[in-house]
Amino acid sequence: MPEIGPAPEFKLTDQDGNQLALKKLRGKVVVVTFIYTSCTDTCPLLTAKMAGLQLRLGAAFGPQVFFISISVDPEHDTPRVLKAYAQAHHANTAGWAFLTGTTAEIRNTAKHYGIYYKKMLHGDVDHTFLTSLIDHKGMLRVQYMGVQFHSDEMLRDLQILLGETKSR
Repeated sequence: MPEIGPAPEFKLTDQDGNQLALKKLRGKVVVVTFIYTSCTDTCPLLTAKMAGLQLRLGAAFGPQVFFISISVDPEHDTPRVLKAYAQAHHANTAGWAFLTGTTAEIRNTAKHYGIYYKKMLHGDVDHTFLTSLIDHKGMLRVQYMGVQFHSDEMLRDLQILLGETKSR
């Protein structure tokens, strides 16, 4: 699996109001997605797919694999709103953080991950669906466009990256 390059660093606020920096997760395989909680279309599908994967990863989820969902609607998605969303989707926050920040922080992070987003008049947020896999060294390795990727494919890629972590 090729290395795309260093994963863009960020420091944002999680669902409990704590700061989380990507560099703090070095040593783990990290999955980064971009969502917003009031989405009624594709975001819940992506979150459900990730929730299924957290279960399939078993004991590796949390200690070795960490999920991050970054909101593209920071004005609405406060830590309290993100916490309720995480609970509604049965996210195990020992291995999954839902992040928000200032508009500038989110715009900067999204841009560095190749995410375009725009808030529409009726409250929806039009945005790019791009899920990124980051290896234990902080290198961007795989990006899945859209939500049509198969969970088995991502699980296989995560297992490959976990194998690399164990062989270091």
